[in-house]
Parts: sequence; structure tokens; C-alpha cells
Amino acid sequence: MRGLLQRVTSAQVEVSGEIIGTIGPGLLLFVGFEKGDDETKLEPFLNKVINYRIFDDADHLMNKSLLDVSGGLLVVSQFTLAANTRKGLRPSFSEALSFSEARTLYKSLIKVAKETLDVELQYGQFGSDMEVTLTNSGPTTFIL
Repeated sequence: MRGLLQRVTSAQVEVSGEIIGTIGPGLLLFVGFEKGDDETKLEPFLNKVINYRIFDDADHLMNKSLLDVSGGLLVVSQFTLAANTRKGLRPSFSEALSFSEARTLYKSLIKVAKETLDVELQYGQFGSDMEVTLTNSGPTTFIL
């Protein structure tokens, strides 16, 4: 499982001209699934996301988590995160989970997030062409 985590002042996801998820200050998480990923990895991954200390404290040090700042979390599936780009000029997706397996894991990820996280949760629509708009704060971006 690969995640691209961005600290944002705002973010939204749109499908077919309709905004389906929007947050103010918080985190935008793009997630891609790889072979070997399963449901046992979801809760630890989500706990890392919400407890990752990437928000500034009073001394402008990254010491606060999403929970500390009561921010929102916008989760968007992104198949291309599973790409292997080490050789050549075309990405390989041979290590990506199949569409149906990834869809199942994404739905499970959202379900686990709804059941276990005490944050404002918004999310994209798996497999759809989405327009994601964000204002990155910092910029602050991490690969998980």
C-alpha cells in the first residue's frame, strides 16, 4: 500500500462536475494498493496517517497530528501510486492490485476509517475520473 499524504488548507474531489468530498484544513491522502496488501494492513496504515506529526506547534515544529488540530481527512484512490518507474520511460503496473481487489480494499479502508477514526472523513469514488483540487500547506507532502 502506498500513500501520498499532503497537509492542506483545503481540498475537494469532484466527479462528473459534482463535488463529492471537501475538507478545510487537514490531510489529503492519495492511496494505491499493491500485490500483498490485505485488510490487516488498513487499520495500522490509517492510524499512522492520523497520528503522523506534520502540523506545526507554537514553535513552528512539526509536532502535531491531525487529531491534535481537529482537521479533516480526504481519501482519494490513486492507482498510479502502485507504478514501478525504476526503468524505462513508461510506468509498469505489474505490482498493482487488480481493479476488483483494489476496489474491495478501498471500500474496506473507508469502512475502517468510518468505524475507528474520530475525524471529519470525506472520500473519492474508486475507479472514477476525479478532479482533485487542493491548496497544499507548506508545501508539505510525504510518501507513506
